[in-house]
Amino acid sequence: MAPPKYLTGDPVAIKDFIDRFDVFLFDCDGVLWSGDHLFDGVVETLELLRAKGKKTIFVTNNSSKSRPQYLEKFTKLGIPSNTDEIFGSSYSSAIYISKILKLEPPKNKVFVIGEAGIEKELASEGVPFIGGTDPALRRDITPEDWQGIADGSLLDPDVGIVLTGLDFHINYLKLAHAYQYLRRGAIFLATNTDATFPANHSFFPGAGSISSIPLANMTGQKPLSLGKPSQAMMDAIEGKFQLDRERTCMVGDRLDTDIKFGIEGRLGGTLAVQTGVNKKDDWEAEGAAAVPAFYVDQLSDLRVGAQ
Repeated sequence: MAPPKYLTGDPVAIKDFIDRFDVFLFDCDGVLWSGDHLFDGVVETLELLRAKGKKTIFVTNNSSKSRPQYLEKFTKLGIPSNTDEIFGSSYSSAIYISKILKLEPPKNKVFVIGEAGIEKELASEGVPFIGGTDPALRRDITPEDWQGIADGSLLDPDVGIVLTGLDFHINYLKLAHAYQYLRRGAIFLATNTDATFPANHSFFPGAGSISSIPLANMTGQKPLSLGKPSQAMMDAIEGKFQLDRERTCMVGDRLDTDIKFGIEGRLGGTLAVQTGVNKKDDWEAEGAAAVPAFYVDQLSDLRVGAQ
């Protein structure tokens, strides 16, 4: 395998790279921004790519926001976009549950560990759910909970799916409910299994660390992940946008999600940026999770070849 090609500062190589593709799939956290900090030159880079007729699609594993909520963030940061360009793991999960899994009601109810983004996308697809942001679950567990969860009297008999995501109010009570539903045969799904996510120029626990991985350890079951690098997500993106994989490039900062997603999806290329989780030393290390085809220091480095 050829080593990754470094593009920063090479206008000719960047132009050749851009000309290879019609569609660019962009991760968001660590590529476009960190928390509420927009990286320099991102808006101008996206505008230049669009001006050259390139399609831009934003593919994020962050399940805490729905597509309309993500659009609000794009607008706030000054990035022109629309909901059709945004494909998040919450949306991917809702589509999988409603269009592919299609459990017979009433046994199609979902117990959610996660934020409002998951709930909004499930609701948009007509999928019933409990848990999530319910204030009744944001408290300490009580002796009555122990008994009711154990004997099933506090469990909803119509729950057929447990869906885990990023939950900023994770606690023992939620995990106890999810564990018991899984023990009783519920299907185990995860919006993503990321261990961390970048924010405010640092890193914080991700959905995998706080929800899906602990439950997997408890049950011995591995969840089906519906975020990157899951090819269920790639198939959904291809179906929605009718893209040509050979003419599509995945742009991201994580080797184990973004770059692996593009490689396993047989895309025409992958581009790593070094403003997020992984850096050059990571893919040069033995046993790297994935190796990109191209890399730059930051996304705005592409401007010199897009003009």
